[in-house]
Amino acid sequence: MGVAIGSILSSEEVDFTDLRGKKIAMDGYNIIYQFLASIRQRDGTPLMDSNENVTSHLSGLLYRNSNFLMEGLKPIYVLDGEPDVMKEGTLEKRKERKKEAEKEYENALEKGDLEKARTKAQQTSRMSKDIVQGSKKLLELMGIPWVQAPAEGEAQAAHMVIKGDAWAVGSQDFDSLLCGAPRLVRNLTITGKRKMPGRNEYRVILPEIIVLDDVLEELEISREQMIDIALLCGTDYNEGVKGIGPKRGLKKVKEMGALESVLESEGECIGNYDAIKLLFLEPTVTDEYEVNIGEPDVDGVVDFLCGERDFSESRVRDVLEKVMDSYDKEKQLDLFSFG
Repeated sequence: MGVAIGSILSSEEVDFTDLRGKKIAMDGYNIIYQFLASIRQRDGTPLMDSNENVTSHLSGLLYRNSNFLMEGLKPIYVLDGEPDVMKEGTLEKRKERKKEAEKEYENALEKGDLEKARTKAQQTSRMSKDIVQGSKKLLELMGIPWVQAPAEGEAQAAHMVIKGDAWAVGSQDFDSLLCGAPRLVRNLTITGKRKMPGRNEYRVILPEIIVLDDVLEELEISREQMIDIALLCGTDYNEGVKGIGPKRGLKKVKEMGALESVLESEGECIGNYDAIKLLFLEPTVTDEYEVNIGEPDVDGVVDFLCGERDFSESRVRDVLEKVMDSYDKEKQLDLFSFG
């Protein structure tokens, strides 16, 4: 999912130490896709084992989650379920973009343009059953819970935060706020810096928190009005209204009160907008989940990654030993505090 309303949302940069001990409901598929796209060889080929099974996502999950655990974060991965039928148009467009990217990738390889090839390859990532099952298995072995959402993962993550089973949603997108998530943490999956588009330059990226109540109070709108703004800008369920971005959408909704009035004034229409709004106001979620964090099964992780997927045993054991050391230090601190 993805709605482009970030420019009107205020946030506060934080350090990882501010998130220590907090459970974060992660947008699992979004994170896995990022690893599949970014962890690639120079020509754009994903990392693979000797049987040509893709392993880019497993590498990302191992090292990123190890860092989370060493920082004291408690990640919970929430995985998407079945998309709503109203999302079919968006999904079809994504498929077409992937097909086009695959053609451009092959052309770039033929011309020896490895930089362009790698860029295009990043746009061709697909989620297979093997990738999903392998991700679940590694998370379990690392002691990290995963939750299967019945529909949209971000809606489920928002529900978990509302219930108090997690402290915040962790995602780059803003959809969980529309679903009522009290807090959204962004940039958790960014490794400290981000490459600037089209330039060989990087800028420092820190985690940032967006608090829903603070945003609504600052903008002087309700959550339903924020959903109206999102629909005007466009969501995965509708195209949006041409010429209306977040700032103009905010101005229009505040002036006219509701989406219906704005559409009438613009001479526009959004089909099924009532049904789309309900996807955010009353999303399909489940209470059948557990969010207990456990310690990593070091030998289990080694058997899976090294025995089955050709990872370096010394590297895997090295990072897991650091995680276990951080657990031991945490226990010692707890005992000292208790005394």
